[in-house]
Amino acid sequence: MMSREDTDSLMVVAREALRLKASAMVSISPFEGRGSDRSFYRVTWNGTGSAILIRYNPSRVENTYYAEIDLFLRDIGVAVPELILHDPARCLMVMEDLGDTDLWSLRGSAWETRRTLYQKTLGVAHRLHSFPEGDFPSRRVRLMQGFNLDLYRWERDYFRVNFVEALCGVTIEPALEMEMEMELTALAERLHAGRRSLLHRDLQSQNVMIRNREPFLIDFQGMRFGNPLYDLGSLLCDPYVGFSNDERENLLSFYYRLTDRDHNWRDWQTFRMHFWEASAQRLMQALGAYGFLGLRKGLTSYLEHVPAGLRILRDAAFNAPSLPRLRDVLEICQKAIVQRRPPEGSLL
Repeated sequence: MMSREDTDSLMVVAREALRLKASAMVSISPFEGRGSDRSFYRVTWNGTGSAILIRYNPSRVENTYYAEIDLFLRDIGVAVPELILHDPARCLMVMEDLGDTDLWSLRGSAWETRRTLYQKTLGVAHRLHSFPEGDFPSRRVRLMQGFNLDLYRWERDYFRVNFVEALCGVTIEPALEMEMEMELTALAERLHAGRRSLLHRDLQSQNVMIRNREPFLIDFQGMRFGNPLYDLGSLLCDPYVGFSNDERENLLSFYYRLTDRDHNWRDWQTFRMHFWEASAQRLMQALGAYGFLGLRKGLTSYLEHVPAGLRILRDAAFNAPSLPRLRDVLEICQKAIVQRRPPEGSLL
């Protein structure tokens, strides 16, 4: 609940940013945040106009990069909301309101409708992935450090601590843990050695808004350079949205046809195998986040997505022959979750 003083302060910012007359009837209503130390508000005026006001915590450094990245993406033709105001001193932004329709909200639509929207989204992702690294304007646009072996290690540790140990209550037997660590280290080395491009980093259904049947990317503050298949894993192995095997294969082959072949993607089968490996890496990060946000931050809605996330991660590990030890650990986690399942109606 916002205080009256807080509401009045935000109202002043909104009126100034939107150049509203003193007579304009303005209201501000908060809506659910997104797990990145930000607060979101919808500003409406005169019953016809609206914008989004964001208050961010600058201690999470990527939040301070959002405005610069937004302007850059608009410059290169990637569809993102217009930045109306950025006030870094007060850690406030006012953004174009794209509405409430995202890919997640359309998850129950007919496949023909979803397929078209996902293909358009993959086209946007490919435009981002195709931007030459050497042309990136690093002097005026800051990014988080690119994916490297340390970041991949951090993600798998995040998964082990927050999902395997904290959420599943599993302590991996030392020999198995050592073998899995060797296996995942080798996975990280392959991902790091692969093609490098700009990544959204969290390209899932709730971060793709749909307006007039066209996709717009949001929540791109974590953008960095890395393996583009990580983004594909985010989008096509999204625990928030269900795909049949045929639907996922259809979309994956659509993206494959957009790409130029490099030495790591010699053919469809090689591309597909690397996709499942990258998806496993991404899903470990996602499950670690669900455990951290659900248990440590008290954002229990994230726990609802654990069963789907675990199921898809098991599918990814099954489709990646290089990950047998990860498969073993996931089987142990699945059994532990079943044994510890709370009464019906609770989150797990």
